[in-house]
Amino acid sequence: MATTSTYATRARAHPRQPAVLSPGTVPILAQLLIYAGAAVVVGLWWVDTTSVVGLTGWLTDAGRITGLLAGYACAVLLALMSRFPLLERGVGSDRIARWHALGGRYTISLTLAHTLLIILGYAAGAHVSVVSQTTTLVLTYPDMLKATAGFLLLVATGIISARAARRRLRYETWHYLHFATYLAIFLAFFHQLSDGVDFVAHRPAELAWYALYISVAALLVWYRFLTPVRQALRHRLTVAEVRPEAPGVVSVIMTGQHLDELGAEPGQFFRWRFLAPGMWWTASPYSLSAPPNRDFLRITVKAVGGHSEALARLRPGTRVWAEGPYGAFTAARRRAHRVLLLGGGIGITPLRALFETLPGEVTVVYRARRPEELALWQELDAIAADRGATVHYVVDEPIQHSSPLTAAGLVSLVPDIAKRDVYLCGPPGMTAAAIPALRRAGVPRRRIHHELFAF
Repeated sequence: MATTSTYATRARAHPRQPAVLSPGTVPILAQLLIYAGAAVVVGLWWVDTTSVVGLTGWLTDAGRITGLLAGYACAVLLALMSRFPLLERGVGSDRIARWHALGGRYTISLTLAHTLLIILGYAAGAHVSVVSQTTTLVLTYPDMLKATAGFLLLVATGIISARAARRRLRYETWHYLHFATYLAIFLAFFHQLSDGVDFVAHRPAELAWYALYISVAALLVWYRFLTPVRQALRHRLTVAEVRPEAPGVVSVIMTGQHLDELGAEPGQFFRWRFLAPGMWWTASPYSLSAPPNRDFLRITVKAVGGHSEALARLRPGTRVWAEGPYGAFTAARRRAHRVLLLGGGIGITPLRALFETLPGEVTVVYRARRPEELALWQELDAIAADRGATVHYVVDEPIQHSSPLTAAGLVSLVPDIAKRDVYLCGPPGMTAAAIPALRRAGVPRRRIHHELFAF
């Protein structure tokens, strides 16, 4: 392989122990656990309710149920944000992000319903106006002022997180504003215990609620705050080299101590924080573009924004904090002996690491707009030569090297594609087009593996 780098990019990955749980088991177990918790919460209301009588009763009890479920949903949201390794590796970061987004919509809907139903129910029972009852609740009930502030903050965060609003914000701005969720849930927590009928006179339920929230808080503190600090002090990552790979594409090679202890696998990513002027406050997700080893880690990044553009200007010796490893885009997902790695643009980076390490028969299809945008092609060719594999380069220009991203186009390149596992990584548009094309080519959905970083 032609390179002038001091650091060889080819390194044998350390063998990993086989997964205890089969692929797909962790997501199912996690969803069952979430639903079981919701059933227990509804059961708490059921045990404490002897009968529901009249409009006031129906409104108030509906408010109780939605309030209990909203409080439980808040704990689930925080758990999904904790970066608990079993979830991150077993479920996948992009799927967790989708669960979190869906859960956020449910949480805000339940919170709005709880607020409205309780106000209407109490107003009907006291025969007062909605405005008067709202004022009474907010100003006279224990912890309701804090809960009101938390409610407003939670709704504001939900509005900011809406896709239309988020597109107008920088990723870093949205990311830090999203931390307001922690404060909103903290402010709303105490009124659940001081005002909730299901907790006021039921010590076991109160203790269980405390245990739930304290456990989730412990996960957040440990994995989101203490673990990154511990890793930074233990591994002492620094930038060793910044190497151009293609127009607007660079590889950043980082050295450190005890890197084998990170337990990273090809296909995974870290959230990287470079302690350089203008960059230290941002932690961005980039995949490993070479198999991890005890001596160095490497990422390969295309300049698509301010942070990624600044990577080309990093100086050797710059300190780095790496949070992770994260993601389930690994060899553990493979079900078949034959594998297709289908990449587009800079999406080739995790596939390049997998190409070197995946057992079995592996074929690569790498798509780009123009030949000069094919990053890491020399390494791909060297790996293909070593393992007797095939790499197909497909570009839009010139037209003679183009191949449509359709079922027929894929089958023409990989005739036995229906018998393969497919690892897919590329821009959102390419991924959206590739999945239905793969399905029409006969690849079962369970054997299409992809992970997005739009979160």
